[in-house]
Amino acid sequence: MKKDINVVGAVIIEKNKILCAQRGPDKTLPYKWEFPGGKIEQGEDPQEALTREIEEEMKCKVEVGERVEHTVHEYEFGMVHLSTYYCKLIAGKPELTEHIQIKWLEREEILSLDWAPADIPTITKLIGT
Repeated sequence: MKKDINVVGAVIIEKNKILCAQRGPDKTLPYKWEFPGGKIEQGEDPQEALTREIEEEMKCKVEVGERVEHTVHEYEFGMVHLSTYYCKLIAGKPELTEHIQIKWLEREEILSLDWAPADIPTITKLIGT
């Protein structure tokens, strides 16, 4: 039986553009694009985890809003339970610490990237298809 991995992702929108982050070559799912975030630690709720992960990964602060989507995707390494949330930047600018690049794209442009499979349902909801 595959282990459950509970993660959160931030859909950060600024000036009608969405922040997209590319995973590095040494990460699971190398070079795939994702919404930044990470694992929920024991004792955290999803919003707390997302706030912490964005501070750690991107060196900025966000205000977490409503949930966009919840997805369960089976990978070779486990069952990923991903909850994505709309987020607003409230301090700082995203920096590269965990990712190799970030892009701010319009909703209709985000499909041009090679996304991690668990992120696809959120993208579908964002672009309304």
